[in-house]
Amino acid sequence: MPETSSKDVATPHAKFPGMRVVAGGFLVLTTSAGLGFYGLAVYLNALSKERGWDIASLSFGTTVFFVVAGVTGLWVARFIARRDARLAVLGGGIVGAGSLLALGQITAVWQLYVVYCLYGVGFAAAGLVTVTTVVTRWFHRRRAMAISVASTGLSVGGVLITPAAKWFVDEQTLQGAAPWLALVFFIGTVVPGWFLLKSDPADSGFLPDGEPVAPGASAMVLSGTPFAVAMRSRFFLAVTVGYILSLGSQVGGIQQLVKLAEERTTATTAAFATLALAVTSIIARLVGGKIFPRFALGRVIAVLSFFQMVALAGLALSYNTLAFFAFILLFGATVGNILMLQPLLIAERFGVREYPKLFGRTQFFSVVGVAGGPWLLGWLHDIAGGYETAYLVAAGLSLAGVCVFYFGGPAENTSDHTEG
Repeated sequence: MPETSSKDVATPHAKFPGMRVVAGGFLVLTTSAGLGFYGLAVYLNALSKERGWDIASLSFGTTVFFVVAGVTGLWVARFIARRDARLAVLGGGIVGAGSLLALGQITAVWQLYVVYCLYGVGFAAAGLVTVTTVVTRWFHRRRAMAISVASTGLSVGGVLITPAAKWFVDEQTLQGAAPWLALVFFIGTVVPGWFLLKSDPADSGFLPDGEPVAPGASAMVLSGTPFAVAMRSRFFLAVTVGYILSLGSQVGGIQQLVKLAEERTTATTAAFATLALAVTSIIARLVGGKIFPRFALGRVIAVLSFFQMVALAGLALSYNTLAFFAFILLFGATVGNILMLQPLLIAERFGVREYPKLFGRTQFFSVVGVAGGPWLLGWLHDIAGGYETAYLVAAGLSLAGVCVFYFGGPAENTSDHTEG
């Protein structure tokens, strides 16, 4: 086992840079989520109005985006297990920015699918797999806090970037706004990713959570469940299938939310729908990051999926503006924490040694729901002539997720063991 060289030993009084790493992950996710995850709803709405394309065809483009992102996540997981994660963010920033630039020039639906294939690659490289892998390397004892803060960037993107992007697209058209959106994506991912998102604490002379590496100490061996053992476990199966159902209903609901809000309220009010969702998500995630680790996480995710079901059913049946926004707030509270808990469940149950591969694999399988949800709700909207049926079906998927999560059992912490 190689010894740690002197350059890998923290100098006396050196400050642990872990929170700078978290800040870097936060900023990367703020940008990629604001212009990617949440931003897709803005582009769907704009293309529907500007090009007159049907919702089902546009929703299939969203499906293409998430399928490609899920497949790319497998490659990203393998890449960052061996190489500097900052290279993945750099590549993602370049490809994502180029895709947004091209989005403003498309004139046919098939071109949207091509652009979204490329955008999915950029989004995956500068997204959750990369950020949460790095954060789990830097924090073990305080992992829940660190991931909750970093992943809050997802919601902050929906608060700060998505409404601004919608306003800009409404004012300038998608073609006029696209170059500026591309510039924001590049700067917002590449700059914090390259300068703050360092791959491994050992490179800065620290162990996870801030303890300095002792001079002459051997390199730390990452602990965790072997990949093959984890893949065969009931818990991994339940988390994977549960997230297919829960994220399918969640992402489908989010991607159609702007269009739903415009049909039920006004265009101005609809601009605040994503904002309300994201603000609630931020608050709920930060609270959840402190509270949920005190409980069995396997049960927490089941409860959250149940309340997500209630929120989606409420959105399906609400035509009063106040009631509509009340259910958006409930939906936002579940969105933030369900997304946060996916990496936490994997890291807490199986440890950090195989985390990139395991999280990349469960993200890949989740694509069935993440990619299928938006298309399913868009298709149901077109054949039913509205969103009531679509959101009721989404609520049913979330309820099925409750049952699957319950089957998986508690997520006892085995991160310091080698067997699953």
